[in-house]
Amino acid sequence: MKNKFLELALNEAKLAYNKDEVPVGAVVVHNGEVIASAHNLRETSNSATAHAEILAIEKACRVLGNWKLTDCDLYVTLEPCIMCAGAIINARIRSLYFGAYDPKAGACGSVTDVFRLNELNHKVTVYAGIMEDECSEILERFFKEKRK
Repeated sequence: MKNKFLELALNEAKLAYNKDEVPVGAVVVHNGEVIASAHNLRETSNSATAHAEILAIEKACRVLGNWKLTDCDLYVTLEPCIMCAGAIINARIRSLYFGAYDPKAGACGSVTDVFRLNELNHKVTVYAGIMEDECSEILERFFKEKRK
C-alpha cells in the first residue's frame, strides 16, 4: 500500500521535472484515499516556501476544513527539509513516508532529525527509504542535466 502512494508522489515529482522544478512530489492520504497532492513550485511561483510538502499540506487542510491533519499520512519522494519537517509536525501529520534521503538538507536523519526532539508537542512516525532508487533517480537525472 505504501508504494502505491509513493508512486503517486513520484508522478507529482515528474510534473515538477517537466516544469524545470526540482522534482519532488507529495501526497496526503486520509482514510486510505489521496486528498491532496502537489509538487515543488519554487521557481514557478518565486516562493521559497513552495515545497511539495507545504503545498500538499495546505491543500489537505482546505479539503478537510481543519489545520489539524491528525488522521493523515504524508508520502513524499525526498526526505523533508527543516521547514517542511516543522510544517509536518505543526499540521499534526500522523505518519511520514519518504523515498530518497537528502544528505544536504534532510531533517529526518541525514543532516538533523527534527522528529526525534522529545520536547516537541507532536510525534510523527517516520518510514524512510521507500522506493529510494526510483525517487533518487529522477533527482540525479535532473541535477546532472542542470550541470551540463
